Amino acid sequence: MTHSRDTGLTLDPKFDSAGLLTAVVSDRVSGDVLMVAHMNAEALALTQTTGAAHFWSRSRQALWKKGETSGNVLRVAEVQIDCDQDAVWLIVDAAGPACHTGARSCFFRRLEGDVLVPAE
Repeated sequence: MTHSRDTGLTLDPKFDSAGLLTAVVSDRVSGDVLMVAHMNAEALALTQTTGAAHFWSRSRQALWKKGETSGNVLRVAEVQIDCDQDAVWLIVDAAGPACHTGARSCFFRRLEGDVLVPAE
């Protein structure tokens, strides 16, 4: 039997034991994956109400608005949620680099065998 969370149209996020959802972020125009982060209930609510991506930092144990200090805000065009509502997909317009390293995307390297090489 499928749970109504899986097929229904009611938002019912399935947060993990730490109270988090995985958030995949992609560029609205190119479709490129920019980053992966985590959201708690407050981050999801703020993202929905403000239109700017908010996340939960597991390392700092704090809420953060992407671009709050750098100016590289992620303006959310659309939020989709997966079938069992434990992950969200943010489709965004990025004001600058998404990665804390200054790279456009956090996915700027690829694995070849057991070494990393720049992704083109």
